[in-house]
Amino acid sequence: MIKNYITIAIRNLSRHKAFSFINVIGLSIGIAACLLILQYVDFELSYDNFHTKGDRIYRIKQDRYNEGKLSTEWAAGAFAAANSFKDAFTEIEDYVKLVRTGTKIVNRDGNIIKIERVYFASKSFFTLFSYPLLSGNAKTALQEPNTAVISESLAQKLFGTTNPMGKDLRLNQDRLFKITGVFKDLPDNTHLKADMLLSYETFINQIKPNTPETAWQWDGCLSYLLLKPGTDPKALEKKFPGVVDKLAGEDHKKYNSAAIYLLQPLKDIHLYSHYMMEAEANGDGTTVYLLLGIAFFIVVIAWVNYINLATARAINRAKEVGVRKSVGSQRSQLVTQFLFESALLNGLAVILALGLVVLVLPLFNALSGQHLSISLLISGTFWLSLLILLVVGTFFSGLYPAFVLSAFKPVAVLKGRMVTTRQGIALRKGLVVFQFAASLFLLVGTATVFRQIQFMREQKLGMNIDQTLVINPPIIGTDSTYMRKLEAFKNELLRQSTIKSITASTTIPGQPVDWNAGGIKLHGADEKQGKQYRVIGVDYDYLKTYDLKIVAGRNFAKDFGTDPKAVMLNKMGIQQLGFTDPKQAIGNQIDFWGEVYTIVGIVDNFHQQSLRETYEPLVIRLIPDVRGYFSIKLEANQINASIASIQSSWKQFFPGNPFEYFFLNEHFNEQYKADQRFGQVFGFFTSLAILVACLGLFGLAMFTTVQRTKEIGIRKVLGASIPEILQLLYKEFAILILIAFVVSVPFIWYTTNRWLETYAFRTDLSWWIVVGAGVTTLLIALLTVSFQAIKAALANPVTSLRTE
Repeated sequence: MIKNYITIAIRNLSRHKAFSFINVIGLSIGIAACLLILQYVDFELSYDNFHTKGDRIYRIKQDRYNEGKLSTEWAAGAFAAANSFKDAFTEIEDYVKLVRTGTKIVNRDGNIIKIERVYFASKSFFTLFSYPLLSGNAKTALQEPNTAVISESLAQKLFGTTNPMGKDLRLNQDRLFKITGVFKDLPDNTHLKADMLLSYETFINQIKPNTPETAWQWDGCLSYLLLKPGTDPKALEKKFPGVVDKLAGEDHKKYNSAAIYLLQPLKDIHLYSHYMMEAEANGDGTTVYLLLGIAFFIVVIAWVNYINLATARAINRAKEVGVRKSVGSQRSQLVTQFLFESALLNGLAVILALGLVVLVLPLFNALSGQHLSISLLISGTFWLSLLILLVVGTFFSGLYPAFVLSAFKPVAVLKGRMVTTRQGIALRKGLVVFQFAASLFLLVGTATVFRQIQFMREQKLGMNIDQTLVINPPIIGTDSTYMRKLEAFKNELLRQSTIKSITASTTIPGQPVDWNAGGIKLHGADEKQGKQYRVIGVDYDYLKTYDLKIVAGRNFAKDFGTDPKAVMLNKMGIQQLGFTDPKQAIGNQIDFWGEVYTIVGIVDNFHQQSLRETYEPLVIRLIPDVRGYFSIKLEANQINASIASIQSSWKQFFPGNPFEYFFLNEHFNEQYKADQRFGQVFGFFTSLAILVACLGLFGLAMFTTVQRTKEIGIRKVLGASIPEILQLLYKEFAILILIAFVVSVPFIWYTTNRWLETYAFRTDLSWWIVVGAGVTTLLIALLTVSFQAIKAALANPVTSLRTE
């Protein structure tokens, strides 16, 4: 019986090659697209799921409040939190602290090796997390001061094939560290990326003696807790305020501030954490699940094509069903027969989809920024996804046609009284409406993403970042002679006609301002009025180099001997102090960490980061010998010659430091790369969804014109023109597209506006985008139908009327 099912299924598919081809191609594209997205989603959801204790590991998130209002959310919060909570609560089994330190360099036989991802890590790092340690003792590797554990790749870079255990490394030509372990390179799917771990004991005993363990107002420490089995994190979280009030309550009352400590599950960090001082730029859960929705849309559209074509062809198979029923076939056997056909067709599509996945994988990686490889073909998740798609596809796409076809009554069919039911027609039309409603949503979504990116890139930033070359901060040689070197370096460069200006600052546009200062208030005001500000340390030339607009007061100047005790604020900054007129703020003094500074100027608000972020209250503080980035404004011509000259001067004044530079406009636009990639991926799969929908529409148009061949012939004999015949055939599909437009617009409007609300500065969803998407979809649909429509309209009516 099974052999018979397979034989009939093969014959039926081969007899109707056009419909089979459309179904197989549509399904294969849908399944391939779905598989690619599922692998991407699976990777994003796999972050930090390899830790054996991962379900018990939580990171401490810190929310700081001023006057009852949330001011900052920190991934790296107070240094005292983890150890204080461990001492107070028996539910906490262990903890780990991580402190990001600056880039380190190692001089190996004259070769400068830069190590960027370096942390101070407490001793429990390798016992709490499941990062494999290739050499060394997990319990003691980070126990002693001046010890370091390095990654496998860094060990090879520094020592080649020599065993690094026990060897010494001098970092930044300064402190000596002994290598006590080598860890396997951290996987891509972890929110922590490190090349070197230095013992936290070094930090608290030598670099910042003892202070961190009791510091509740000093932020910058990533803290992870390991809870004992069975501990309720929410219940534990509710106990934190008591400890905080006991140990830090006086400080909070003094500054009218408060800090709330929450527990973040380790596995949630990558997709749902975007706070100050994250270990790495994290992913976006909304984007991941939106792509998952696109995968669902595409594969469902492909399955809908099969349902539509199978039910549309039902009348052609009616006699087959009638004959088989009359000779004794049971309905269950007919259902099985048609499900076999569905399974065979889905199976062929799956095989073709595998080839498409391998073929398109490089393009998908380029669009998404992922690093999926052909090795995913040996992944259990991949084959499980494939099996689920095959099984679900077989039943979802085959079950309804199977029951429709098997329900035909043999007597009526064999007498020729079989007609298409209204329910069947309504279902096909409903499915076409769904297909194009989904396509419209994806088309508007793609247009909105790209329009928002274009909007952000075209907006004025409030500063000039064009033709600006930035050099990374020097790592060594920043001792007491640094000020003299800095001035000499700047003077040497300014002798060149191609260099307009140069400035040094603690941060540059396109980066978050990590210097956060709380308790800033007007001098003499009550301590409770203290507010949080972001602080940028600059030299005298910062405003000139970046062309910041001064709205009141003056710039920093060497002519004023008091300027080392001067600050400038942006308009958001003075609003937070209570001033509405910038001129009123000039001359006022503020308390800043125990010192008094005078406000000498107010600058207009400018975009320090992408337009996803709102303006922040800023304090621009003059630090003449600021250690930071060098920003150099260049003339448009002779850039290569200028860079060579700058490098020569760099080596002269900052020897031993790597010369690493980039152009600021490119660096600033890097912030939009994730949005651009999302738009590209969205657009790619939108194109596939529309292609699959059009394949189904092409098949329906083919079937419809065949069914109406005699009608078209009669109309032409009676005088109907070709445009009138085309209008007749176009009308049905145009109405369906119009219904899809009306049905989808409310959903499109709601979801797209919700996405735009994630940006502080955003474009509007214009009506013409939605209408344009509707018109585009209609034109694509009509062009798809046109081939069959024109062919039918041009056919000789004599031929069509002769054919039964």
